[in-house]
Amino acid sequence: MNKMYGKSGLLVDAFQKTVDGRQIGLYTLTNKNGCEVTVTNYGAKIVSLMVPDKNGVMVDVVLGHNTIDEYLASEEPYFGAICGRTGNRIANGRFTLEGKEYQLAVNNGPNSLHGGLKGFNAVVWEVKKLTDQSIELFYLSADGEEGFPGNLSVTLTYTLTDDNSLDIWYNATTDKTTILNLTNHSYFNLSGQGDPSIDDHLLMIAADYFLPTDNTAIPYGDAKSVKGTPFDFTEPYTLGGRINDDDEQLHFGKGYDHTFVLNKSAENEYSYAGYCLSPKTGIKMDIYTSEPGMQVYTGNWMTGNFEGKHGKRYPARSAVCFETQHFPDSINKPDYPSVVLRPGETFDSRTTYQFLLEDSK
Repeated sequence: MNKMYGKSGLLVDAFQKTVDGRQIGLYTLTNKNGCEVTVTNYGAKIVSLMVPDKNGVMVDVVLGHNTIDEYLASEEPYFGAICGRTGNRIANGRFTLEGKEYQLAVNNGPNSLHGGLKGFNAVVWEVKKLTDQSIELFYLSADGEEGFPGNLSVTLTYTLTDDNSLDIWYNATTDKTTILNLTNHSYFNLSGQGDPSIDDHLLMIAADYFLPTDNTAIPYGDAKSVKGTPFDFTEPYTLGGRINDDDEQLHFGKGYDHTFVLNKSAENEYSYAGYCLSPKTGIKMDIYTSEPGMQVYTGNWMTGNFEGKHGKRYPARSAVCFETQHFPDSINKPDYPSVVLRPGETFDSRTTYQFLLEDSK
């Protein structure tokens, strides 16, 4: 028996596997409008996200794989995943905390990326609670795991609401001072996964500043105004319109792979971060977050070498990621919002992707 799950066309049995002594599965959330999200507890990954286009056809707007074995062997290990303990990069994999120096795995050029060799994207999360519209996942990251201090307890909740929002809530505590920067790394194509390009997508970001980086994607420090640069999305502009401009920052990353400093009136304010829109499907995604930054990555390093879901291939720039988070290398930049979490404190973060249709005019 190989039962199919809902609208995604994914097979239940293809996600049944034991890894690290823990059972992996595929879980489906649905709302009253017929939207559907599937999640695997391996890496807490969003596997599919079905929302209606302007013709009422359900479209899967995230990239991914058909089977757990494909995820385990993927050349894109962050598809739909939670990245941690620290999403993004730490320069040279080094930081000092309470007078002690820590050395992390260096797995991205000279830097540590997305939690190291086996980050939260590659562990099996425990399913604590499951309803029709919500799944609560838990992971205990042991003291010393990937070089980080403290036993860290992380609770993650995905909720598919009746206003067609995917709500992501992170909650974490530690028994020893540590650093934490969690994010979701879904690869979006609002024309549908497998569409070859996101160049035509319109993007608006509520950010007057971005963080320029060196050629290893570590920010220099000071934010720079987006005005007069290819990073100005304060008014809607196509993703592909300036991506090939002769700009050092775009050359470094082969496109966009930068943190935008979101306009906030208060620290940890849950507020509007911007939107992305596909003119082909009319699907518009509004983004809200309590995080201070949003890394926009245009899938510049994807190769198209493998088949993703339903035989689709994913060439470079066939998806865009909106990784709401604290800034890269924050622990080494005292002026950046702090990523330090101490005993007795609670890390509390929320990000929402709401799916609408382009205003008909």
